Amino acid sequence: MSVTTPILEARGLVKRYARGLIRRRETFRLEADLTVEESTIVGVMGPNGSGKTTLFELITGSNMPSAGTVRVLGRNIHEVKYGQRDRLAIHYHQSYQVRHFRRTRPSFLMQPAGHDYPMVHLFDEPQFNTQDGYIGFMLEFFRKLRSEGRLVFVCLHPNEPYHLELMEEVCERFVFVLAGRVREYPDFDSLLRATDVRSYLGRLVSPDAA
Repeated sequence: MSVTTPILEARGLVKRYARGLIRRRETFRLEADLTVEESTIVGVMGPNGSGKTTLFELITGSNMPSAGTVRVLGRNIHEVKYGQRDRLAIHYHQSYQVRHFRRTRPSFLMQPAGHDYPMVHLFDEPQFNTQDGYIGFMLEFFRKLRSEGRLVFVCLHPNEPYHLELMEEVCERFVFVLAGRVREYPDFDSLLRATDVRSYLGRLVSPDAA
């Protein structure tokens, strides 16, 4: 029986930020263990400053972890040549500006990506335009990537009811990030049953939605 390599594996992933030159004091910590076996669309939510963008940067290799590994199709993203990392995972920040990364090692010491087109697409708070069918175009784009065997992350900070409707319509599983903790939910209903999620969404969730 053949074993399929997961599209994405984040194992024991930790990112620490600290202040102080002599006495270092930790100011923020992100921790994640996340495995996605097959192509799907993952909805990501969480308060500002909770670590969502940091998680995306770690997945694409534009941020170095303090501990743990990120593998895309079995390749450690932080061991892949800088100029080829976006052939495995690419991060679109807000108005589809691609996030860049800081170089820490000579690229010639690293391995090739082994792919020509990104397998993981991370959309960080895309600016959905409600005019001229733009939302429908973007949802179809996400579905097209999925149908091609890609993994899609869609991160939103919902402030209108239609944002939640979009997430429910297009996403198949969910991740909620709160204070550096990354939690997974298999569907929209289980996401809304979580107390922290309901508190975060506030007025956007009706009392009888649980």
